[in-house]
Amino acid sequence: MKKVILILVLFIGFNTIAQKREIKEINPEQFATLSTKRMTLDLDLNESQQTKIYQLNLENANARKSKMEAHKKAMENGETKKMTSDDRFVMQNKMLDHQIAQKKKMKSILTNEQFEKWEKMSKKRMGMYERKRGEKIEVDRMHKMKKENK
Repeated sequence: MKKVILILVLFIGFNTIAQKREIKEINPEQFATLSTKRMTLDLDLNESQQTKIYQLNLENANARKSKMEAHKKAMENGETKKMTSDDRFVMQNKMLDHQIAQKKKMKSILTNEQFEKWEKMSKKRMGMYERKRGEKIEVDRMHKMKKENK
């Protein structure tokens, strides 16, 4: 009886792990609204700041969605290729330029105290992203090594 229960528990566990998680996308307006509300709670934004931040978040969300759709379309058509070092440099340069522009816009909207708090939040969020990315890279290296050893 114990073996049957153990097998049943293991089967249910593996079954739930194997199921794909459905990723439900939210539209840019919803994303901008949620982001603005989170920032309002964290930074105590006034009405004017909320409006400006919402517009900024909406622009970013629309740009992000269009880039994702273009990338998805390219993947489906098989138009993706391995990036060269020059391609990576151009992409990273554009990304950093965008981050600098974002920082300037946020500095013009927020007070000094709010801006300092926003920077701390941004650095903390980027640290979490880099840590997750580092873990993913390490896992990818381990998989690659296993394949090479076979």
